[in-house]
Amino acid sequence: MPESADCFDLITMGRIGVDLYPLQTGVPLPEVESFGKFLGGSAANVAVAAARLGRSTAVITRTGDDPFGTYLHQQLKEFGVDDRFVTPVDAYPTPVTFCEIFPPDDFPLYFYRRPKAPDLEIHADELDLSAIRSARIFWITGTGLSEEPSRSATLAALKARGKAGATVFDLDWRPMFWADPETARPYYAEALRHATVAVGNLDECEIATGMREPRACAQALLDAGVELAVVKQGPKGVLAVHRDGTTAQVPPVPVEVVNGLGAGDAFGGSLCHGLLSGRPLEQTIRHANAAGALVASRLACSSAMPTEPEIAGLLAGG
Repeated sequence: MPESADCFDLITMGRIGVDLYPLQTGVPLPEVESFGKFLGGSAANVAVAAARLGRSTAVITRTGDDPFGTYLHQQLKEFGVDDRFVTPVDAYPTPVTFCEIFPPDDFPLYFYRRPKAPDLEIHADELDLSAIRSARIFWITGTGLSEEPSRSATLAALKARGKAGATVFDLDWRPMFWADPETARPYYAEALRHATVAVGNLDECEIATGMREPRACAQALLDAGVELAVVKQGPKGVLAVHRDGTTAQVPPVPVEVVNGLGAGDAFGGSLCHGLLSGRPLEQTIRHANAAGALVASRLACSSAMPTEPEIAGLLAGG
């Protein structure tokens, strides 16, 4: 664990919660008899994914002051993620998320985050801006922009960072967290001004840019201010375009899908690992694709995040 905040390779900021996943595949939720309990939430999962690859990571978020909050602290520590920036909120319970599992491509999510999730109660005046500025990578999500005070805190963190190092905006579009897509666009545009990397699927890119064709999305993200645009295209793979003209078009890694949830977070943790390693763009995206594929072939999210040897084995055809 890092001795000081100055040592973090990656700090993420945003959603955390408890995932309750059915232990029966292909069964509608009303008929499920047992569940597995896991750490969840995109920001937490990305930090776990990078920690599994040997990176020093921390997450800025909040939980309820309850047993589920205690569980999340325990899990972060077990996964090697520093929890010093995870604080309790008395007023709201730790959120839980249920899903249904219908492979290969149907995984409905049911978020229990009302009346409000604690991770949306992050306040700007409570942020450790020095730690945020000194992290080698800082990662924020679209969900963090959906409500106050998290929205103002996220934008304040981005402004204070001032594009120091890599600043990743995970577009993370969750329509159930917003009253109207049109209300999201100005905040997405503001976040893109301060980010150096944008990552999203076609739906998320459309919210951020108004575009849906992959190369048009990438160009619009570059025009909005980032240096690297990463556009996920599902079965068509991933398109990554850097401002310097470097482009990578990488196909997906074929696996038997068990649960597609969490694959994007594994991709994100590996993407950060590749950026920190200074790997060529195509190699970075291939590695991230493989990390996501491994998680898609497993039930859980956080506990399914792969190690470097596992990713190397998949890429080698093992």
